[in-house]
Amino acid sequence: MSNRYLLLLILSLFAASYIPRVIPMLYFSQRRVPEWFTEWMKFVPISLFAALVFKDVFISHEHFEIGGNIRVVAMFLVAGVAYKTRSMAWSVITGLAAVFLLSLL
Repeated sequence: MSNRYLLLLILSLFAASYIPRVIPMLYFSQRRVPEWFTEWMKFVPISLFAALVFKDVFISHEHFEIGGNIRVVAMFLVAGVAYKTRSMAWSVITGLAAVFLLSLL
């Protein structure tokens, strides 16, 4: 690969990442965000997190697994801590500790 090709690739990836973030900011900087949109956006972070975590928790060796899965127990512990504390740091620490301790059993 030539340096010109790598530079073009980096600039293309920058544009593909930057433009979708800038356009909404420019659009909504001059307008008021609708109330329904604000309410709807409150569900986006938890939905994205659930989509990312689901595969790692429930799928093992390309099979759906619930029974005897320590990650499911850890997930419920983390959900409880996250709900109670609203702290990402405590949630991560709880998840790591739960998986470690449950794997020792």
